[in-house]
Amino acid sequence: MANVVGTTAGRVKSYFSEVFSGLVPLFVVAHFMHHVPGFILQPATPSIRDTLGLDYVQVGGLTSAYNFAYGVANLPAGWLGGRMAPRLLITAGVLGLAVFGILAGLAPNYVLLVLVLLLMGVMGGGYHPSAAPLIADTTAPEKRGRALGLHQVGGTLASFVTPLIVGGLMAALTWRGAFVVLSIPVALYGIYLYILLRRRHLGDKPVPDTSGSFVIRVKSKGYVRRMIAFVAMGTAVQVFVYSTLSFIPLLVTDQYHGSAEAGAAFFALAQFAGLLAGPIGGHMSDRIGKVPVMLTVGLLAGPLIYLLSLGTHWWLLAILMLAVGTCMYVAMPVSEAYVISNSSQRNRSTILGIYYFASRGGPGLLSPFMGGLIQTYSFGHAFAAAGAGLFLVTLVCSLLLFGTRD
Repeated sequence: MANVVGTTAGRVKSYFSEVFSGLVPLFVVAHFMHHVPGFILQPATPSIRDTLGLDYVQVGGLTSAYNFAYGVANLPAGWLGGRMAPRLLITAGVLGLAVFGILAGLAPNYVLLVLVLLLMGVMGGGYHPSAAPLIADTTAPEKRGRALGLHQVGGTLASFVTPLIVGGLMAALTWRGAFVVLSIPVALYGIYLYILLRRRHLGDKPVPDTSGSFVIRVKSKGYVRRMIAFVAMGTAVQVFVYSTLSFIPLLVTDQYHGSAEAGAAFFALAQFAGLLAGPIGGHMSDRIGKVPVMLTVGLLAGPLIYLLSLGTHWWLLAILMLAVGTCMYVAMPVSEAYVISNSSQRNRSTILGIYYFASRGGPGLLSPFMGGLIQTYSFGHAFAAAGAGLFLVTLVCSLLLFGTRD
């Protein structure tokens, strides 16, 4: 019995020593910091709405401003990531984003707040297309899913912890104070991150890959079709789920008649699921293949969003938040691992930029539409439409990926 326990403990220790090697610990913290300013907005929406006198469409516009700019910025950032020092883009995604997070708390009116959120999104767009390949370069190919899943924990932890902190800060400092207070330590870490990367010569300008190690996979029959289908499905899961989650704080306050703090807590509950979902999803993709894992979460997420339109009980809402959050956070590292494993060194940042553009910018287009459906009809109609749309996209993509595993 002692030998079994000792062997198990040894395997666990070996696992963590492998996946936490290289840049993973540094970037788990960086990922956490990167997402803190962006996750202040959703739990603060009821307070912002009351302070500035906004309607549902204008609230959707706030989410749209940040997410759309964040997504669009990934396109040039992804292209630049294969041609300039990635650490510059990573620093902009932490330090630059934090600076505009501070300015968001100082914005005196709706128009200026939208403008600052747009610029905050532009700064944030450089992080992911550069950070994920940098992590992958220091990780064995068969362990990339796990490493990227652990990297995802940083962002997930931010999405879980930040709404809870914001809920407390709003009571004492209002939503403006929440933006300022939480963005300052992010800015300081951004400075530290740049100095450390430069000192270690990490994230220097990439050297062109002439080994040809990816030629067979990239030029294999159906490569482009599979890449488009996989990226489209991973994007759809995140766009439809995140757009739905953006309105959860308002669902809690307006339909369930809960407090703003309760709305922030339920939004955080969906993010809490990602603390385990990211690493487990990455691990499963290494074991059974990325395509089966993505198909599973895609087919589950649509019906789960639809069930939100039928929910009338607090306990059911809590279960659905955990389930929907799990689907979204499994999709993230699996999408990154698929792109990095099936593209050349020169092109992977560009493809990741397209993926992040669509997955992060998509909610910026969908959120105002969902806000309009809620304004005109109800939360139920908006969530039912989102669930049906995601399920349809997944079915189409599954036909294009049929017969493939990784």
